[in-house]
Amino acid sequence: MLHLAAIIGGFILDLIFGDPHWLPHPICLIGNLIGFLERNLRPKLAPNKTALLVGGALMVIIVLVISFVVPMAILLAAAMVSPWLAFALETIMCYQIFATKCLRDESMKVYDALHKQDLADARVKLSWIVGRDTQNLDEEEITKGAVETVAENTADGIIAPMLYMFLGGVPLSFLYKGINTMDSMVGYKNDKFLYFGRCAAKLDDLANLIPARITGLVMIVAAFLLGLDGKNAWKVFWRDRYNHLSPNSAMTESVTAGALNIQLGGDHFYFGKLVHKDTIGDDIRPVCPEDIVKTNNLLYVTAVLCLVLFSAIYFVCSYF
Repeated sequence: MLHLAAIIGGFILDLIFGDPHWLPHPICLIGNLIGFLERNLRPKLAPNKTALLVGGALMVIIVLVISFVVPMAILLAAAMVSPWLAFALETIMCYQIFATKCLRDESMKVYDALHKQDLADARVKLSWIVGRDTQNLDEEEITKGAVETVAENTADGIIAPMLYMFLGGVPLSFLYKGINTMDSMVGYKNDKFLYFGRCAAKLDDLANLIPARITGLVMIVAAFLLGLDGKNAWKVFWRDRYNHLSPNSAMTESVTAGALNIQLGGDHFYFGKLVHKDTIGDDIRPVCPEDIVKTNNLLYVTAVLCLVLFSAIYFVCSYF
């Protein structure tokens, strides 16, 4: 039961404290490792496509091994000293993996800038949390960007690592975060990363396949509980859940669009190039900044529901 207590404790700590800037974050260390490997492998392998694919796969192997082995070694060493020391460290590690409050806080910075009618500042704040070009976006497009990133990251930033925590503890959840961080850094279909980042991108799609679908279904329940349009959330989810270049992202974006009666998706610029995307949801009403607040409410209720669901399953399985 200490493992379950560590997960719940880490989740609560994240809701209270978020990610203090002064606290060294292990995900940043994983990001630094990825950046180091990319800088030292990719330029030497380009423009050979096969070499880039092999180099990208090598980077994935190195990052996954380190992401899994280091936290496992730390916890095993702590357990040799005291089970309570291992429990304390596991709780802290779980806390650092979760990103619920951080996701809300960063998206609310966009909301606050829009509330002040400062589009320039809103574009800057949005650029911190999305991959698309933001310099020419209007208020509606900025709002859509914030809503979409909160919806998408509900799955891969919170529920997916939570699920892997329950399945394989902190080491497996850190391995997942290594996959997800690689995808966010090199998993782009542009000239620079098309081949080098392909292995990381495909692995991220696979790692999020089940968590994204669980999150989408639980999010529909959350929509009902929040008094949003739960029926439309289910309708749009079933119809538009594959309306995205990613096989997973529209699972939660479709629920959000349906629950809020808005339309998401559509074409966007990435690194100066126009990328065509299908729309998600129906244009029933205009998007407004308050939709960012409502999406964050969906995020929080979905996270709590999943924690309760996974905890109940874990508790039952531990006795049978």
